[in-house]
Amino acid sequence: MVSSPRSAEAHGTDPAPQKLELAEVRHRLSQAKGPEFWRSLDELAQTPEFEELLHREFPRQAAELPEGVSRRGFLHLMGASLALGGLTACTRQPLERIVPYVEQPESLIPGKPMFFASSMPLDGFARPLLVESHMGRPTKVEGNPEHPASGGVTDLFAQASVLNLYDPERSQVVKHNGRISTWPIFVEEFRNTVQALSALGQARIRILTRTVTSPSQAALVREVLEAHSDARWHQYTPITRDTERQGLEAAFGRPLSVRYDLSQAEVILSLDSDFLTAGPGALRYARDFARRRRAGNGTMNRLYIVESSPTSTGTLADHRLPVRASEIGSVATALAAELGVPGATAQGDSVEGDRTAWITAVARDLSANRGRCAVIPGDYASEEVHVLAHAINQQLANIGSTVILAEPLEERPETESESIRDLAQDMTAGEVDLLLVLGCNPAYEAPADVQFRAAMSEVGYRVHLGLYEDETAEYCHWHIPEAHYLESWGDSRSFDGGICLTQPLIEPLYEGKAATEILSLLTEAGERASLDLLKDYWTQRVGAESFETTWRKWLHIGFVADQGPAPVSASVTESAVAKACQPFAEPTDSVLEIIFRPDPTIYDGTFNNNGWLQECPKPLTKLTWDNAAIVGPALAQREGLVNEQVIELSVGERSIELPVWVQPGHPDGCLTLHLGYGRERAGRVGTGTGFNAYRLRDSHSPWVAMDVRIQKTDRTHPLASTQLHSNIELESKEAEKRHLVRVGTLELFEHEPDFAQHMGHAPSPELSLFPSLEYEGNAWGMSVDLNACTGCNACVIACQAENNIPIVGKEMVAMGREMHWIRIDRYFEGDLDEPHVHHQPVMCMHCEKAPCEVVCPVQATVHSDEGLNDMVYNRCVGTRYCSNNCPYKVRRFNFFKYNDTESPALKMMRNPDVTVRTRGVMEKCTYCVQRINHGRVEAKKQGREIRDGEVKTACQQVCPTEAIVFGNINDPEAAVTKSKASPLSYNILAELGTVPRTSYLAKLRNPNHDLEKARDEGH
Repeated sequence: MVSSPRSAEAHGTDPAPQKLELAEVRHRLSQAKGPEFWRSLDELAQTPEFEELLHREFPRQAAELPEGVSRRGFLHLMGASLALGGLTACTRQPLERIVPYVEQPESLIPGKPMFFASSMPLDGFARPLLVESHMGRPTKVEGNPEHPASGGVTDLFAQASVLNLYDPERSQVVKHNGRISTWPIFVEEFRNTVQALSALGQARIRILTRTVTSPSQAALVREVLEAHSDARWHQYTPITRDTERQGLEAAFGRPLSVRYDLSQAEVILSLDSDFLTAGPGALRYARDFARRRRAGNGTMNRLYIVESSPTSTGTLADHRLPVRASEIGSVATALAAELGVPGATAQGDSVEGDRTAWITAVARDLSANRGRCAVIPGDYASEEVHVLAHAINQQLANIGSTVILAEPLEERPETESESIRDLAQDMTAGEVDLLLVLGCNPAYEAPADVQFRAAMSEVGYRVHLGLYEDETAEYCHWHIPEAHYLESWGDSRSFDGGICLTQPLIEPLYEGKAATEILSLLTEAGERASLDLLKDYWTQRVGAESFETTWRKWLHIGFVADQGPAPVSASVTESAVAKACQPFAEPTDSVLEIIFRPDPTIYDGTFNNNGWLQECPKPLTKLTWDNAAIVGPALAQREGLVNEQVIELSVGERSIELPVWVQPGHPDGCLTLHLGYGRERAGRVGTGTGFNAYRLRDSHSPWVAMDVRIQKTDRTHPLASTQLHSNIELESKEAEKRHLVRVGTLELFEHEPDFAQHMGHAPSPELSLFPSLEYEGNAWGMSVDLNACTGCNACVIACQAENNIPIVGKEMVAMGREMHWIRIDRYFEGDLDEPHVHHQPVMCMHCEKAPCEVVCPVQATVHSDEGLNDMVYNRCVGTRYCSNNCPYKVRRFNFFKYNDTESPALKMMRNPDVTVRTRGVMEKCTYCVQRINHGRVEAKKQGREIRDGEVKTACQQVCPTEAIVFGNINDPEAAVTKSKASPLSYNILAELGTVPRTSYLAKLRNPNHDLEKARDEGH
């Protein structure tokens, strides 16, 4: 049984979740005829709570008056409501004081943004960026279109990083033993300490960083190690890539790096890899994959995935095999043996019978596409799985074609798990005199078995550099504020090995320091600025004569030209394969596993104090502000687990308590815990949210914990999920299903190209009472390709950054008051245990015959002469009639003053081209009208029309898979016009006659007929 999520108003007040029988849900699915799409188990079961929430007048707003309100109370409430409604409409915007320039900087034009190339390092690897700056204030980031690793797109972490820059809770002062100090005092004491240690004959210094791919920083560390013979350098990143490095070295006999060219791949097999949305190469992989995914672009690729925890990549798979993490190796071994990989031997009956057909069919498909396929092992898979994957790629002639090997991108003498253990052992043994922790938080994120906090107490002198006064800062004598990447100089490698430059867009707000500036204190030359260190390093490599010209060119494009490692040739040895095929310990049904994964929105805890990411719904669970123990329906039914019920998970002597969330499609026999929550010192936003999964993590097995014990409690913990918000009734008056998301197969499309339009019906234009409008100039429209959408949420955060959209907090989200202008609806199709999953971004449809416009009493929502449904904020009096009359549920009402207009730092962050809304007005997607206006002005200055592609909405520009197309639908050559002309194009709720400007392309699957047949026979 699982719980029925509580209604918006009752959330947090019910004594216990309501239960529904999963057996009944399974029976309902088995009786379904035709496609059956559902967003939640409650919708599928049609629980009374779901029906009540669906049919209420304001299903996502405040509750109606409670029962038992007196006449006096009613008049009091209504009087206050009317007064507030009038006052809100007349409220003045918050005062903003301006200070003129005494001398205006050259080339700075008020109102015209400037763009600078830079890069964002995350776990050492660079995301190439273009940063938008208004009057010296960076306000928005985009991908660098000139860099092959980016192609002009970014992810949600880069989009939200601007909020971290202006976070008023960032560390702002140097502290010594908890008291405010200064940088000069620290420098003097630090030098004296190092000199005193050196005078004793040994300076046992330990430097701890995250993964470093920066050539200049690595050279500086080597300089420090040469100056201090007893110093050691350690690296540790919670999202460790140890098994990939170990697997490559074990397979090829030497350290290497690997990347994939998916533009050449006809068939792709993922072995527990979320390669489309996670990892340094995800942006490039997603774009290459999506371009081969579209019908009409020649052949359509096919994706198989074997995964131990549901991923966004898995939602695009044509065939998905959910297994426990401990079973990935057995599947890989059986596949290698089926393909005839030298040294690979099958392990008897280790693979269950119903998976044999799956492996046979996949092997046959891969063999038929030799040199044009790819097998991708995940960062979370074991070393043996990596060896087998590379052996399969070699057997299929993929290496050098779709699989590219190169020299390592970072320097490391040992794995990161070994490195953090060695450091802790040295500290515990009293063999460390000075500990320098640069840009990481090991007191929180180190594995539980390392016991890093206790080990730190044995070190006599401890220094921490960080953006926040976090858990590690509490255990250090000195804390130094770290410069944000938008405030500092540096370099780092992208996933393809190219070197990107990081240049500041603004002076450090709080006099923060870069890691290289701290390291320079340990060199013979002494303290140096990060820019000087960077230029000195590259001057030595380029030559002083041509450096300045080359340097300016690099800064302009954002990266160092021709610096990526060249591809190398290598072979997997048969002995390595034979060793990797040693029998895997097969799990029993009674043994439970925990799968550890980085959180989809706050990553490993790095973005824990970022409100945009905390409030962004997870792609699959739709949870916000929390993590939970994610379990599958089979385990929930067997153990009697319900949503929001608190359970205790124990591994050995370690245990934590956290709530349950039932996820369709999750493999049986395991649970998923997302890292990054349960912080003790992360600022007001992040402190105390969620539960700390690091307490169960072991350095010897960082991604899987075995022999897990579950103990149920009688407590519940409320979770704020948006999966039932903005529900649209799917039963029409004709008792036919309204298919908002439409899915077919490639074969169906080839035989019946317009199948998507047959899944719904549109009324005749003559039935409308409203006249049709003609547009002589531009008529803006949008098309969204569901076949390319991964549900990654990059568009949601990009829209939030572009349009000054506030956060509302967990309590408000639980009441359905989140303010996002884009929501991504997630639909399941099929059975509970192995459903297909589909994503559908939904924003304002900009209806040609908009139902919202005719009911607004003050004409706050009106139609523009270019077809936009505009909102006039200073007219809106907050009646919410437009929201109630919108069939797409895309309007948002700001009940309170959610925007912080008092913090000076946050004022600097906001886009000056977009109004900062106060309380009491309706908000929604505007098609980024400010960008349309910029494009119109530039075109008018040049005496021409706006070109196709010249204006891009924020959601379109950020999308890694190019799923969103925007433009002038009056232009027959525009990309959006051609997209809308596709037979796959359809409008949602077209039968209502609203004539939306936003349309969708139906999703296509490219299934293997052999597997489809086997699946049908199995059911």
